[in-house]
Amino acid sequence: MPPKRPFPAKVAAGIKLVALDVDGVLTDGKIIIDANGVETKNFDVRDGLAIALSAKAGLTTAIISGRNSKVTELRARELKIAHIYQGVDDKKKVFGELLAKLGLSPKQAAYMGDDVNDMELLAMVGLSAAPADADPLVRKKVSWVSSFPGGGGAVREMVQLILSKQGKWPY
Repeated sequence: MPPKRPFPAKVAAGIKLVALDVDGVLTDGKIIIDANGVETKNFDVRDGLAIALSAKAGLTTAIISGRNSKVTELRARELKIAHIYQGVDDKKKVFGELLAKLGLSPKQAAYMGDDVNDMELLAMVGLSAAPADADPLVRKKVSWVSSFPGGGGAVREMVQLILSKQGKWPY
């Protein structure tokens, strides 16, 4: 694992959009499919609380995932995430369209991804982040690596640090 880098506080102060991959970021990356074809994923409740608190603080949250999953859709609805993009082949293109829709620049966005298909998008945002257990190439390229694994509080740590740097973390 690369050496721990300090959280980019100056960049965090200007973040208005937090975009997230799902498998390996909001989950531990494991996809369980039972004999009936029912998919199950594990989400961390602390990540969910951070997403809810970020919305109260005025940040926008988006999901950009390469897979389609009913479970992801259900969790996103539960967390009131308005921008959900699933089955995305070109994450960079979808992200650019989202930025245009929201009237934001890439520097006003954070993105957390965990694998090589996230690297183009990670390269374009103001704050690029990865869980502790992300692919080594991804961890090497991002501006910050969480102390926690995907599905284990990585999103919570990032959101808490962003909101703290903005003076909006309520605790």
